[in-house]
Amino acid sequence: MTEYTKITLDESEMPTQWYNIIPDLPAPPPPPLHPGTHQPIGPDDLAPLFPMALIGQEVSTDRHVDIPGEVLDIYRLWRPSPLYRAHRLEKLLDTPARIYYKYEGVSPAGSHKPNTAVPQAFYNAAEGVRKLTTETGAGQWGSALSLACAMFDMECEVWQVRASYDAKPHRKTMMAVWGATVHPSPSDVTNAGRTILAQDPDSPGSLGIAISEAVEAAAADPTVKYALGSVLNHVLMHQTIIGEEALLQFAKIGETPDVLVGCTGGGSNFGGLSFPFLREKLAGRMSPTIRCVEPAACPSLTKGVYRYDFGDTIGMTPLVKMHTLGHDFVPDPIHAGGLRYHGMAPLVSHLYEMGLVEAEAIGQLECFDGALKFAKTEGIIPAPEPTHAIAAAIREANRAKESGEERVILTALCGHGHFDLKAYEDFLGGHMVDYEYPAEKVAAAMERVPVIED
Repeated sequence: MTEYTKITLDESEMPTQWYNIIPDLPAPPPPPLHPGTHQPIGPDDLAPLFPMALIGQEVSTDRHVDIPGEVLDIYRLWRPSPLYRAHRLEKLLDTPARIYYKYEGVSPAGSHKPNTAVPQAFYNAAEGVRKLTTETGAGQWGSALSLACAMFDMECEVWQVRASYDAKPHRKTMMAVWGATVHPSPSDVTNAGRTILAQDPDSPGSLGIAISEAVEAAAADPTVKYALGSVLNHVLMHQTIIGEEALLQFAKIGETPDVLVGCTGGGSNFGGLSFPFLREKLAGRMSPTIRCVEPAACPSLTKGVYRYDFGDTIGMTPLVKMHTLGHDFVPDPIHAGGLRYHGMAPLVSHLYEMGLVEAEAIGQLECFDGALKFAKTEGIIPAPEPTHAIAAAIREANRAKESGEERVILTALCGHGHFDLKAYEDFLGGHMVDYEYPAEKVAAAMERVPVIED
């Protein structure tokens, strides 16, 4: 077999359609419900927050959706993204496994998030929206939407989780360079934020709280819409360009993954890589094990409960059926801020319930140990979020070593860690600790989650 280090595609080979996995599933996912009536929502219920084009994609049953030409033109600034084989990491681990990673840190914002930020800004601008609001955990999504809004001459207002806002000052500078207004969340500029601050003036914040603030700001002005960087069906669909490219790259080298692992917080990175491969598996053309990897401190799949819950803390969003830790969950301020969400994407949760994907939770000390191994061999300093997938890939490589079995491992390195060096400083200085989210806290949180009769 010819050995490759970097597998590339020409611009002309870049996919021109996103993939919608719903038509290929054995059963459709449960519908979102109105937060007041608990009845299935319709397009009019979502119209105050999203443009009609994205609402249409959210409920689409079309297997493929054409990517607009204006979006493809911007994608070409960094797409197709490279697929690498981690030869040096394999050598360090002394494993017969072959480890590949799809690298999304080549985008201008340094992560996979522009894959959906650009089309979301495009569709909003096309319908006359002048401003988008959003939340951000680690700052990657806020950065990506700030970039996309700048490209379509739109305003952008971001609520960044307080723990991340304080720990990563250069993330908010990056957003400001692209013209965004950034608030620490909880903030004193929304009713939701003021409510939380009245209860806990030192709240570290959460993605659920930040979502409440961004949704409140958008709902108050008909010229403003809200944009979400993960969880929703249309967001995961936009990210499938990652997996579609990876399929073409694997075909070029005659490889097929045996194991696919992806870090999983809200689900967009994992879904973007895995859904096209799951399509091939469901069609009988390959049979990889597909595994979600989440933080032990925020284990929505492995410890959460599968039930209807709000997407935000205050209870303004529709109810969606997902694995949840409870909508008022305030996580330990671990370094993987992008994975600190209380729920999992309904689609990913549905796949997990059907047994089509697996899940495991890993502590951050093991993740950062793997990140150092990766950085010292492959040269890229990973963002804290994909260190979870790196740790899982190393586990798989070590299993291959123990069994003497060749194994092809694929993951998505969804972003670089150039703005996350404080986390590495803490790890190198011995100041980082592991935190296992206790099951009793989940049980207590479920008492505050609405009871929905199926």
